[in-house]
Amino acid sequence: MHSHAPLPSTAATFVPSTVLPPVAAGHQLVALTDALLETVLAIENVAFSHPWSPGNFTDALRSGYHARVLMQRDEVLGYFIAMQILDEVHLLNITVSPIHQGQGLAHELLDALAHWSRHTAHAQWLWLEVRESNTRARHLYERYGFTQVGARKKYYPVHHGERETAILMNLPLWP
Repeated sequence: MHSHAPLPSTAATFVPSTVLPPVAAGHQLVALTDALLETVLAIENVAFSHPWSPGNFTDALRSGYHARVLMQRDEVLGYFIAMQILDEVHLLNITVSPIHQGQGLAHELLDALAHWSRHTAHAQWLWLEVRESNTRARHLYERYGFTQVGARKKYYPVHHGERETAILMNLPLWP
């Protein structure tokens, strides 16, 4: 029989790395708070032709949606907001700051979301909608493992009253 030394007093606060979301060295994933909202809104307004309004973000936070910001020191790199419904998680918004695009940060955000969806939300599926014209995002989601499962005609506003199709995609979180 082996005897074990008592655990140090810090053991009560130790969190195994398997429950922490995967992020790159030097990056932190933090909760979206009112203190970060102004910066997130500035990124949102630059990144999208039809950005979320301040009210959309405030409502998401008040509703308790899973909202996380990827940071490097004090700089916001990107963020996502997702909502859990039973055994599904719906990605409502994922954005990488335009000055940081093309560096794999969207994949890093998806990794963190998928990890939370599996290990905290205990979801079976991850769902999202993406503009039909957003081929860059669609390719990212396909490379990540999402599959197109439907389309919602005239879902997104475009210009002058026109509307664009939303592509509905899902990802099974467990084999």
